[in-house]
Order: sequence, then C-alpha cells, then structure tokens
Amino acid sequence: MTTHLAPSGSDITRIAVTGEHPYEVLVGRGLDDEVAAALEGGVRKVLLVHAPTLGRRAEQLRAHLQEKDLEVLLAEIPDGEGAKRVEVAAFCWGILGQSDFTRSDAVIGMGGGAVTDVAGFVAATWLRGVRLVQVPTSVLGMVDASVGGKTGINTAEGKNLVGSFYAPSAVIADLDNLATLPRNEILAGFAEIAKCGFIARPEILDLIEADVDAVTDPTTPAFRRVVELSIELKAEVVSEDFGEKGRREILNYGHTLGHAVEHAERYQWRHGAAVAIGMVYAAELARLVGRLDDATADRHRTILDSLSLPTAYPAGRWQTLLATMRRDKKARGSMLRFIVLDGLAKPTVLQGPEDQLLFAAYQELAS
Repeated sequence: MTTHLAPSGSDITRIAVTGEHPYEVLVGRGLDDEVAAALEGGVRKVLLVHAPTLGRRAEQLRAHLQEKDLEVLLAEIPDGEGAKRVEVAAFCWGILGQSDFTRSDAVIGMGGGAVTDVAGFVAATWLRGVRLVQVPTSVLGMVDASVGGKTGINTAEGKNLVGSFYAPSAVIADLDNLATLPRNEILAGFAEIAKCGFIARPEILDLIEADVDAVTDPTTPAFRRVVELSIELKAEVVSEDFGEKGRREILNYGHTLGHAVEHAERYQWRHGAAVAIGMVYAAELARLVGRLDDATADRHRTILDSLSLPTAYPAGRWQTLLATMRRDKKARGSMLRFIVLDGLAKPTVLQGPEDQLLFAAYQELAS
C-alpha cells in the first residue's frame, strides 16, 4: 500500500488489487477528480446508477464529469436488496440501449453494496463488458461489496445466485460520502469490518474494544484505519484468488447462515445484521467441534453486541434456514461448507458437518 498527497492537500490511500485485472481502491476525501481520472481514455458516455437518497450527490458528480466533456445519464434504482432484481438490471440495460452506449463507454455505481452489485452486473453484461467505476457510499460498500469484482442479483430461490466476477477500473471510497449516513447504517457495515478482524486482522478487534464510539465515527483516524485494514485484506485475498477457487472463500465467514437469514427475512434485514448472526453461529460450530477456544468464541458476541448487532435468532426458524443453506452457492452439491476458525485469524473450511451438529450449534444462539 502506498500513500501520496492529492492536489487538494488531503491524503489519498491507494490500495492495489493485483492479478489478471489490476485496479486501485482509493480512500480519502473529496475524490470527484479521481472518478473523472478513472474514466480517461476514450469514454464518451457514462451511466451513473445511484440510490434514491443520493439524487443530489449524483447530480453533483454528474456536473463535475460534464465539465470533463463526458455525457452523463442518471439511473435511479431502489435502495437495499430491492435493487438486486433482474427487472432493475433490465431497466438499466434499456437506458444503455436507447442511448447507444458502446463498449468504450462506462457505468458508475454510486450507493451501498446492493447498488454497486447491480451496477457491476449491468456493466459486466452490457456488450459483454464495459468500463466500471465503483463509488461506494456505505461502510459495507467500501470495505466489501465494491471491492473484488463480485457482481450479482437475487432470485426467489436465494441471494446472489445470478452474477459474475467482473473487475472495476477503480473503486473510489470517498469518506465524505459517509457524512450523512445514519448511525445504524454505519454499525451494520461494521459486521464486515469485524469479520476481517476475526479472520485475519486482529488489530481491528483491538480498536473496536478500545473505543467503540471513536472507531465507528467516520471523522476519526480510528475509523479510517479499520476501513483501510479491511480493504487491504480484501485486496490481498482477491489479488490471489479472483474467482473464489481457493483462499477467497475465507471472506465468506458468517455468510452461509447469514445469507439464509437474509432470505428468511425477505431481504428486509441489513446484510451486516444477518452476517453478525452467521459469525456467532460459525464460532459456536467451531467451538463444538473443538477447533475454537471459548475466549475467542465468546469474543464474537462481546464485540458484535458492542456494535449493536444481533447475536440471536428465533429457535423455530432452523429447518427453513437449513433448507436455504443447502441451496446456497457455497455448498457443493448438498454438502454444506462453513468457514470456521481454528483460532483467531486462522480461518479454515468445515465441510459436510452432520445435521445434529449443525442443529446443536444453532441452539447456542436460538432465542
């Protein structure tokens, strides 16, 4: 990772994602010029896909890009998981077709993780791939969804079952975009940050435990530090394993049950809330098979509770959750796979655990 000063005087952290499709994740403030720079080299038209709450911010970026002689069209799509439907993607494809977008043009995704997922999917599928720039405006989007090239939409059968791996040209994580974010949105994004702490970056957990109020305040150095640590980890992992055929699987910690919870809640829950429950479950599963010590397992609940994230789920939902997990893309046939810990920052795979064990672990968090 390297850092340099932007012309405005505000420092920009540049985190490289290497591999077959290299790009950079930029973290800083006031980065509209960096969005424009990512579109240099032949782009004439841009589709700026954004959430409804970002209309004014999208207009500001549009005006900035128009000063660079770019034609910018806006596409407002629903917020949250409601955006991740084929009808929404088709709406965007319609704009691209009616506006004669060519392979040399571009798509920008501006919003939370759901919006960047859809924008990425649209860019990946239009003419089999046009330039993509992600501008995440949520904590989850910055540390997870916009980095790594996963794009996708949901179906009635499950989350992210239709999608592709498609690398952006750049990810612009402008911390100024978090200024008006409600606190509950910030805390929901911290589930993915805590996940990074448990699987590989324990410094994150130490910072949360030292001062949870400071670390969750977007204006503090502690906040920026945990965001950058999380992005660095994801960049390191996806550089090594873009297509999730090996190490990248560790990033699914908490997601096997978490995705099932999201499905059970008809995607009305925030992703981070569901992943928090999934991490507690994974910790209990690892504890029961003798892989994880009691202190680290208990630390999951303590940290997630401090972030006001849920750590329990209704007892009567188990069979529904189990059926959904068996359909999850992380399964192999009907064999379930869980990322668990052999210790702090020691992720590994638990494959095909018996149903009795799965149920016993669930009882530890059932309410």
